[in-house]
Amino acid sequence: MTEAPRAFGILGGTFDPIHLGHLALAYEARHELELEYLLFVPNADPPHKQGQGVTPARHREAMVALAIEPEPTFVLSRLELERDGPSYAVDTVAELAERSRAEGRPEPWFVMSAEAADSFHTWREPDRILQLCRLAVAPRPGAKPLDHAWVAEHYPGQEGRFAFLSGPELDIRSTDIRARVAGGTPITDLAPEVVIAYIEEHGLYQGGET
Repeated sequence: MTEAPRAFGILGGTFDPIHLGHLALAYEARHELELEYLLFVPNADPPHKQGQGVTPARHREAMVALAIEPEPTFVLSRLELERDGPSYAVDTVAELAERSRAEGRPEPWFVMSAEAADSFHTWREPDRILQLCRLAVAPRPGAKPLDHAWVAEHYPGQEGRFAFLSGPELDIRSTDIRARVAGGTPITDLAPEVVIAYIEEHGLYQGGET
């Protein structure tokens, strides 16, 4: 008998640059949620980072592609890169939820950190996002720990739309990586070798980007 299609996951972000924390989160979500595959969705124009000098999308996309190439269940999505205007999660989720339904899958899982989940109410149309997909929340060192009691308080009646991952407990941030590169400090323990090589080749985060 043919196995029914399983749910896929969605991991969005600026990925400036993608690092080992992102990959660890992806592996954790794939395992705990039994995902068939996980989509990495780089933002083109992140609305929460307007005016912050985000690295051009072509570089961020290339680094994601290099980082996930060894893992066949990790897939790069250009959905937001090809869309004009700010990259709102609700638009992405709507399109991917429709794809999931067309493929006969369960609702997709939107994977995020506890830090992001705690501010989820500030996103555009959070209630609609919850109608279209389920949220998988991962712990983040230094962030407020969240659980089902938090869901009951902030999203009553939506408890079944959330899952809480057991890990990973890695405190790696893209802002710290950029600062270390700018200061000449090695990042060998923070990002994949292929990403480090790309950063060096293109002079990223040093004011010499090509």
